[in-house]
Amino acid sequence: MASRLKLPRTVLLLGLTSLFTDVAGDMVFPLLPLLLAGMHAGPLFLGVVEGISDAVASVFKYLGGRWSDGAPAKKPMVLLGYSIAAVTRPLLGVAGAVWQVVAIRSIDRVGKGVRSAPRDVLLTTAVDSKDVGRAFGFHQAMDHTGAIIGPLLASGLLALGVPLRYVFLAAIVPGILSVISVALVKETPAETSVKTGGAPVSTLPLPPRLKKLIFVLFLFALGNSSDAFLLLRAKQLGVPDPQLPILWVVLHISKMICSWLGGIASDRMPRHRLILAGWGVFAVSYAGFASATAPWHMWALFVFYGLFYGLTEPVEKALIKDFAPAEIRGRAFGVYHAALGAAAIPAGLLMGALWEKESPHVALSLGAAVGLVSAVLLFVLMQTGGKTTRQPG
Repeated sequence: MASRLKLPRTVLLLGLTSLFTDVAGDMVFPLLPLLLAGMHAGPLFLGVVEGISDAVASVFKYLGGRWSDGAPAKKPMVLLGYSIAAVTRPLLGVAGAVWQVVAIRSIDRVGKGVRSAPRDVLLTTAVDSKDVGRAFGFHQAMDHTGAIIGPLLASGLLALGVPLRYVFLAAIVPGILSVISVALVKETPAETSVKTGGAPVSTLPLPPRLKKLIFVLFLFALGNSSDAFLLLRAKQLGVPDPQLPILWVVLHISKMICSWLGGIASDRMPRHRLILAGWGVFAVSYAGFASATAPWHMWALFVFYGLFYGLTEPVEKALIKDFAPAEIRGRAFGVYHAALGAAAIPAGLLMGALWEKESPHVALSLGAAVGLVSAVLLFVLMQTGGKTTRQPG
């Protein structure tokens, strides 16, 4: 039992890498609406910035997945991806126009795209099959821990009178630490590319059931726009600007706890049931965000909303692993990440347009409705597709 509680070195180091990366990312992300506001850019521009940057990431997530299946080692791609983010993200501190923000965010997301699939493959091959959910849960928890530390650092720097743009520049420090952490990963022969018996990896098709699952996840993502809109909603309801990073911290504390527990639970019960529960939480949360009328409503909803992430983020990745043969697992993760990223542009544009042209209530209510429809489709898929199986390795 004690051996199962101990996580492998690869999982621990990739967890630290994610922690430092999100310290850097979440020093700046909660302040992005303020940066754009200073450039006289409203909610629609926020949707454009986040939508374009996530779409760029989706292309490279797919390519990264394909490349990783044929690569003799995954670590170089992971290292490259984190290095790109570490170098480009602080440049937001010198951006003077919206197009520059779009360009910097897009390059940052290229790094995310390159690293995502090979990193997930490293995680799946670093643990026994029965512990995959726990590995993803730990990694996601570290991700959210970084997202707790980042806003606290940003809030502290702002409280000390540090100019907003200098906060962006300071993000280079945790970015460098993230690169050092991933550089210390020692990739073992068991974590290298899988032999395919001479068949080119690119010719091996994804299983039909996996394609259907990814389609349902894509549909859900169309209603799940950037959480930056939730910060904007909080600001509209009267949450003061200096408290926005703290509100972001509250959300990620909830995410951190729920992700760790959700990952562990997914190794012990059908994963799709956890995802269904998570999408139910999402629908209730978005309906609450739409109907909220006071600042304290947002604080309570942000805590509850974190449960959605814990029940879905690590669990979805573990479910993708279950349905993907080992020899094309990189491409499976790449398609999964790319599909979610591809939904980002329409999701962001739709949310921003409805927010401005109609109302936040209409925009957020539509997100809740899409979540419920997606849950029904996932339930039907899992009922008609046969018993869920766990792929070995």
